[in-house]
Parts: sequence; structure tokens; C-alpha cells
Amino acid sequence: MMATPPSSGFTLSTKILPAAEVRELPEPPHQTWKIIGPGVVGAGVGLASGEFILWPYIATQIGLAFLWGAVLGVFTQWFINMEIERYTLATGETALTGFSRMWRHWGLVFVVMTYFANLWPGWVTSSATLLTFLFGGGSASLIAVIMLIVIGISLTLAPVIYSAVERIIFIKVAAIVLFVLVAAFAAISASTWADLSSAVTTFGQVPVDLGWSLVLGAVVFAGAGGGQNLCQSNWIRDKGFGMGAHVPRLVSPVTGHEEAAPSTGYVFELTETNMDRWKRWWKFANWEQMLTVPLITIVTITFMSMLAASTVQGREGLSNSIAFLRVEAEALGASVGPWFGAFFLIIGAFSLFAAAIGIVDYTSRLAADQLKTVYFRSSTISENKIYFALVWGLVVLGILVLLVGLNQPLVLLVLSACVGGVMMFIYSILLLVLNRKTLPGPLKVKSYRIAALIWSILLFGVLSVITVIEQGAKLFGGS
Repeated sequence: MMATPPSSGFTLSTKILPAAEVRELPEPPHQTWKIIGPGVVGAGVGLASGEFILWPYIATQIGLAFLWGAVLGVFTQWFINMEIERYTLATGETALTGFSRMWRHWGLVFVVMTYFANLWPGWVTSSATLLTFLFGGGSASLIAVIMLIVIGISLTLAPVIYSAVERIIFIKVAAIVLFVLVAAFAAISASTWADLSSAVTTFGQVPVDLGWSLVLGAVVFAGAGGGQNLCQSNWIRDKGFGMGAHVPRLVSPVTGHEEAAPSTGYVFELTETNMDRWKRWWKFANWEQMLTVPLITIVTITFMSMLAASTVQGREGLSNSIAFLRVEAEALGASVGPWFGAFFLIIGAFSLFAAAIGIVDYTSRLAADQLKTVYFRSSTISENKIYFALVWGLVVLGILVLLVGLNQPLVLLVLSACVGGVMMFIYSILLLVLNRKTLPGPLKVKSYRIAALIWSILLFGVLSVITVIEQGAKLFGGS
């Protein structure tokens, strides 16, 4: 490959991976609404356990007093996502590949951590459990196993995998919007609307009585969290954002048309034309994220928390598990009508199932990209086939976890979120280094965005340390 010329201003290390080829930065489309999608996918996949389980559960215990934590978590992750997208817009490489240029195994470290966080399939057992509530019984583990197999088949047969995931997530978001509109008028009490102001007046107050692990889990799951944030690189690349337009999309090895995808990305010279295009790409990417992830996520968390507070807050004997959603559904059925209680469970089950598809996709996508780019660059096996194997590997591992009896959703979700929090602490540091050292002056992270990354490092670093200490004390019999 052509070495990166000094005039480009990029300083991508070539000690581990080859130099990036120089190409023109593609022209942004004039009708940018046609490429809106990665933000909706990120928000839609992220609308899962945090929005439907963790945050509503907190609302059943303390009301809406900690909703400020959700807003804080969402906007912190917005800044993280934009730094992940910055590197990919500029180079066509994923952020993980950028990390691997700094140290060969950084990408693998995050892949392993993402797998560790998602091996406990709380994301699919949650959906299965809601279905047992809906139908009045059944085996949640068996339903979850069937769901995992359906997910594996769906991702295997989709010709262009991103497009399939995008369509499913768009349907999910539309269904949630419909539910929120109905709930706002039919199910939320006037007193709960009045209590919404407490989310502002209690700013800074942390519900430590609920446990730091639950607090960390809620903040991490306020939005994407963990490995999913890193996948914004892959999703915008498949959608053709910036220099990612030069990289072939991930397709099914069964029904798709495979291309010999390059193992590294591209850079562009800092000409007047390219810089004008960069400014338009960067502006569009920021607005695409802002109008999707924060907006969709905050509205969903707020309304689901208000619904829980309005129906079951303060009820004695409320289970410290996903079972509280059954009580909430029954309360909604009694106050609005049986149809609304069933509607609540259907929307929740479908939303969590759609999120599970996205989780299997991004976990496998991150791993496939890193394995092909860093470790199997000279191999004839394509990234698509690696992805196929990883999807079914995750499905099989999830089934094995369920068969040995690890099927308590809330416990599994908190564990996954804690791993995600540690990941976010580490890659916030790496993003700051990556986007300061490797990108040329006009493209690198500056000013208040540096402060936002430092805040992210402090937030997730402190929460992770406190959580580890708390869990260690419990494990070893401390107070």
C-alpha cells in the first residue's frame, strides 16, 4: 500500500499495521436524510435492559429522583460516540483498529471484554421472561434458547447485515414511540407528572442504598454502553459515512456477495475541497447522533420510569428482580384495561428481542473486524465468514449458559453493565490519545470535547473502582 504522505498530516503508526492508502474524502450526499440510520440503530439496540428493567426498577424504589443520572450518562456517551466516529470518518478504520495501531492487542482486549459482558444472555432471557408473563407461564430458558437460534439464523441469512439490523430497529423505535404516546395520556398519573421536577431538584444525589453496582449499571445502560459504543465505527462505515464509504460492507456468507475487504483504512490530504467535505460530514454526524441517541434514549427512560413510579412505586413485597414488571403489567391492566397490560409486555418483549439481535451483531462484528484486520490479514478466510462463525459461537455459548441455570436477568444485566463500565473507562483514555496523536490538527479532538473525555474517564473510573470494592467486600464477607 501507498505510505501516508507527510502532506496529509496523519500519523497512523505502521509498526503493527500497514500504512493507510490515500484517497479523496467522499462528497456527503445532498439529501442527508437518506443516510440517517447508525444513530437510530445505536439508540435502538441500546433501548434494552437499562430502559425497560434497570431504570424502571430504580423508579419503583425511589421514584424519579435519579433520572438526572440517566441524562448525565446519555450525554457522556454522546461525546464518547462522536470521538469513536471522528476516527472512522477520517480514516475508514474502526476505533478498535486505531487502538491496535497503538498496541497490537488492544482490539482483542476489548473484544474479549465485550464477549465476557454478553456471554451471560440477560438480554434475551429478559425478553423470554416477559413472554412468560404475557402467556401466564412457560419456561423462560427454553424460550430464550429458541430466540437465540432465531437470531443466529436471521443474521446468517441477511444479504447485507447492517441493513437487516437497521430495518428491525426502525420498527422497534416506531413501536416504542407509539407505546409512549398512549402511556403518556392513559397510564401516567398527575402526581407522577408533578414528581418529574425531582429529577432536577435532586441533582447530585446518588441512591447508594440500592448498591453501587446497580448505580453503575444504570449509568452505563443509559444509552448504548460498553462494547456497543465501539460498534458505532462499524455501523457508520457500513452506512458509507466519510472515508468508510471506501470499505466494503459486511454481508452474509450464504446470501450476500462477498468482496475482498481491505484490512486497513484510508486517509485524505488536507486540501480545501476535502476540508470543506470534512466539515459537512462532521456536522452531519454530530446532528445524526444528537437527534437520535440522546433524544430517543432520554424520552424512553423517562416515560418507562414514570410508568413504573405511577403504578408500583412503594408497593410492599415488590421483588428485587425482573418480576416487578409482571406486577407493573397487572397494575396497568387494572387501571387502564387488560389490553394495555398485554400491550406493555408485548412492546417490552419485542424491544428486548430486537436489542438481542443487535447485541449478537455488534459483539460478533467487533470481533470479526479485529481478527481479520490484525491477526488474519494474510488469510484467505473473509471477515464475513469469521462473523458467521462468531455469531453461532455466541449463540451456542448463550445456550450453554442457560442450560447450566444462569437465567436471572437482573443479576446478569448488572454484571454485564459493570464490565461495560470498566471498558468505557479504558477506551475513553485511548480515544483521547488516539484522536490527539494520530489525526492532523484540523481534525483532532480539541477544547470542550477533551474536557468531556476527561469527565468520562473520571466518571466511569470512579464508579468502577467503587463497584469493585463493594462487590469484593460482599464476596469476602466484608461490611
